[in-house]
Amino acid sequence: MNRSFKYAIVTTSALLAGMLLLGSVMGKTTAPDDPYRHLGVLTDVLMKIKSDYVEEPNVKNVTVGAINGLLESVDPFASYLNADQYKSYLKAKGEHQGDVGLILSRRFGYVSVVGSVSGSPAAKAGLSTGDMIETIKGVATRDMPLAYAGLLLKGEPGSTIELTVLRARRNPEPQKISLTRAVLKFPPVESKMLADNIGYIGASSLEAGKVAEVESAAVTLEKQGARKLILDLRDNAWSDPAAGIDLASGFVAKGLLGYLQGQKVPRKNFNATAPKVNPDIPLVVLTNRGTARGAEVAAAALEDSKRAEVVGERTYGYAGLERTVTLDDGSAVILAVAKYYSPAGKSIQDMGVAPTVPVAQLDVSLSPDGDEDSTAAEPGAEAKSKPGDDPILKKAVEVLSKGLQASGTSGSPADSAHPGAVLGPLNVPKNPNRQNQ
Repeated sequence: MNRSFKYAIVTTSALLAGMLLLGSVMGKTTAPDDPYRHLGVLTDVLMKIKSDYVEEPNVKNVTVGAINGLLESVDPFASYLNADQYKSYLKAKGEHQGDVGLILSRRFGYVSVVGSVSGSPAAKAGLSTGDMIETIKGVATRDMPLAYAGLLLKGEPGSTIELTVLRARRNPEPQKISLTRAVLKFPPVESKMLADNIGYIGASSLEAGKVAEVESAAVTLEKQGARKLILDLRDNAWSDPAAGIDLASGFVAKGLLGYLQGQKVPRKNFNATAPKVNPDIPLVVLTNRGTARGAEVAAAALEDSKRAEVVGERTYGYAGLERTVTLDDGSAVILAVAKYYSPAGKSIQDMGVAPTVPVAQLDVSLSPDGDEDSTAAEPGAEAKSKPGDDPILKKAVEVLSKGLQASGTSGSPADSAHPGAVLGPLNVPKNPNRQNQ
């Protein structure tokens, strides 16, 4: 056994044993959730791995894997950066203007896609919610920190980066793709009139200025004769969660829109202010599994306040306040220190937002026989451009025109699986090629 490793194990075990013995002497018992008890189990597992595993393990990889597994179990958007990675992260943060336009999470130990910015290199390549990135620049993403993965995806505009991708529900084999980084440009808010005096507003992001664009579009549509509104927040994942509060506030006259709270972050309530849009105009919000962050905070606020019906799929569940915590050895952990909650007290990051009218989105990247359609561009683009082929938009029009009961829906949130946890069959490599980052 490696001398330093043995010394660390013996020291840790002795310390834990001493603390447990002290507690016993003082007449205390260790509860099932006592952290020292679980640390003792972890120590035992490490000793067994070191002594009994079929071959000498790489202790560094075992440790990093344990840390990442711990973080993923509580926060799939957290990152652990070793000292060198954290230095690189700080040095390069904000340095490069080129990006591929991906929002990342972690699933099954790998980096996965929450969503992509509309019109970005990643969106044009067809990358969508649930796709898993197996390698970046030839380096396996297994146990790669999310923050470091995001760093690798950035670079000079016009430069390229190679990825190996597992496309959920579409192709069982890993695919190698090359993306050309670009300066991200967020598309303007789309607005148009539909039949039956229904106004349609589509927002693919809630970046700076987009909330005001949505409000302006709603006011303009009402002046043009719209008597009902549809707010399309599908595949909208690129924004700060706080932007969702601002968006909801534009449609709600009064009341609680949600709150932020954490173990060490006092509860902060967000209440509606003076609305910019007619608070009485009927409203339906469209969501899918690619709706995240600010967009799902807005959807939760509008749904729980009874201001709007939500039609579509359960949202991804990514709405937390993240902070960087530095450690003594120069490494750092980036994790959520507080979560956004709906007015009804539901944690959006844990549960997503369940639609009142569940409708599955048509996957236009699949051909009728289930094979991937290489001619399809951005996910959802074809469906949004052709309302007749869009089941979610079609159902929203039906709800606004006929009402919930007449459209055959109950109006209660759907109890469907959280897509951040279940997104259909995935093909995860059984023996991933681990490499040091």
